[in-house]
Amino acid sequence: MPAQDNDPALLPHVPRRHVGRAVAAVVLVLALLLLVQSLAVNQALDWPTVWKFFANYDVLAGLGRTLLITAIAIVVAVILGGLLATMRLSENRVLRGIAWIYVWFFRSVPLLVLLILTFNLSLLWPTISIGIPFGPTFYSVETQDLINPFVAAVVTFSLQQAAYTSEVLRASIQSVPTGQREAAIALGMTRTRTMLRIVFPQAFRVALPPIGNDTINLLKSTSLVAFIAVPDLMYSVQQIYSANFLIIPLLVVATIWYMIVVSVLSVGQSLLERRLRNSPARQGRQKPPGLATQESSPTAVNPLAADRSELTK
Repeated sequence: MPAQDNDPALLPHVPRRHVGRAVAAVVLVLALLLLVQSLAVNQALDWPTVWKFFANYDVLAGLGRTLLITAIAIVVAVILGGLLATMRLSENRVLRGIAWIYVWFFRSVPLLVLLILTFNLSLLWPTISIGIPFGPTFYSVETQDLINPFVAAVVTFSLQQAAYTSEVLRASIQSVPTGQREAAIALGMTRTRTMLRIVFPQAFRVALPPIGNDTINLLKSTSLVAFIAVPDLMYSVQQIYSANFLIIPLLVVATIWYMIVVSVLSVGQSLLERRLRNSPARQGRQKPPGLATQESSPTAVNPLAADRSELTK
């Protein structure tokens, strides 16, 4: 027998059969079909009522308020979180301490407790004044007039989300190699310009997936505002089923709307992450140095190169 016939590399490859995986897949598919069939014929769900109230005006108005609270809260959280992350990384101990206390407090207090406390802030401070401490007061307003349920919801979600977002941004900033900052400073860039041109763009790419997940969690957490009578999606549904006692169908309406919005946010997050992964700067950075210098401009390969060219002009 020739020696090459005993070579393992020349033997025919027979793929291994995973019988257990196939059986598990079949069982799961059957279970899923049974669940769908059970939901489709379940009389308690009352699908005609679900579709009747699916586009109800109050439901859609509540959905709009839910989206508005989520949008305002996440924008404020990113801005305030960026400031807190910068304070946490500051060399000043006072700034680091204040930022740490902020993050510790808002991560320690449950969201529902914080929401009720903010709504009842007038019990702690009946009036809010602006002036010189122990001196004249320039402006004063009743806290009860200033903090209505919608404002309390926006303030609560913004402040608490900022604590979590600041930690995400802090970790993302620290993930940028220190050598890039040192190189930027060596080129004559200020610390502020280094952060804006070098650190923050790279840190944002790292922070985007967790911030996207936080946005989705924030959207679902806004259902807690029903406790302080903010007419969001959940509260609007509660008001309807408290009048007609069709609890399950109305809860299904709210569930479907939450699933639709979360799906849209998830798709948008995936598209944005894919766009950032395929950005020209990142593609140029992944290419071999010789190929990058031939096919890509220096500014697309490294942000430091752009600033170096500006400094040498």
